Amino acid sequence: MAVRMKGKSLASLKDLTREEIEEILKTSELLKLQMLRGQDHPLLKGKTLAMIFEKPSTRTRVSFEVGMWQLGGYALYLSAGDLQLGRGETIGDTAQTLSRYVHGMMARVFSHQTILDLVKYSRVPVINGLSDFSHPCQALADLFTIYEKKGRLSGLRLAYVGDGNNVAHSLLYGCSKMAMNITVASPKGYQPHPEVVAYAKDEAKRNGSEVKLTEDPFEAVKGADILYTDVWASMGKEKEREERVKVFQPYQVNSRLIKQAKEDCLFMHCLPAHRGEEVTDEVADSPNSVIFDQAENRLHTQKALLALIL
Repeated sequence: MAVRMKGKSLASLKDLTREEIEEILKTSELLKLQMLRGQDHPLLKGKTLAMIFEKPSTRTRVSFEVGMWQLGGYALYLSAGDLQLGRGETIGDTAQTLSRYVHGMMARVFSHQTILDLVKYSRVPVINGLSDFSHPCQALADLFTIYEKKGRLSGLRLAYVGDGNNVAHSLLYGCSKMAMNITVASPKGYQPHPEVVAYAKDEAKRNGSEVKLTEDPFEAVKGADILYTDVWASMGKEKEREERVKVFQPYQVNSRLIKQAKEDCLFMHCLPAHRGEEVTDEVADSPNSVIFDQAENRLHTQKALLALIL
């Protein structure tokens, strides 16, 4: 492996260099090919992964658990009730204790600070499976899916329409590092964190691409190679749901909006989708849609990440 990543934690894509992302994508491609050919690849035989879940999950749990099994390792599921992170025991003590038992940790949590604390106190690599600030594993799967479908990343234009949330942050980091152009269209008050935008703009400038923010979804989507959206009220924001549905209605991805993008554009969504809200069935089930390829590729990119860091 050209790039050494053993022992590295992943709190957000800001933590990775372009070369490291490229290494993950190349390894994903190899492991996916081996799986499709039925070739065993027990790269993590005898290794264990603690999976910490404060939030329920479909894709994250199944993809990490199956991924560890396919790599010859073992994944241990730990729910919020099993650990009571930061309540019955400090996060630091939990991290130090688990480090004595396992070779790595993956955590799907509410607060990003929990991830940072786990990284700080753990003796083994920690992977952010999702936090309120960042969703790096999703963005890695997204980049891999785009690469599979388009044959390249550099120079492509991605339009993200909707809430400037953890997924938007991860795409800003990922696209800017990989020389992709990205425009984020969000209503005022719901735009991505200014520090993330500033960092992404610096990265994009260094790599010859651009980062734009707008409140106009049609402006963002015009000529896009990829059109991406996410739910309007993420987990933990349910109390804001009614208000958000009103605010985000003009940002729905429908046939009228997608016509502004290139004819062969990819439609992407990290799932689960609230059909009829942020996206219509017509778009989600269209030939442009690659939402289930994205979901599948979570397995392959996470396996690559695990193989590289554990």
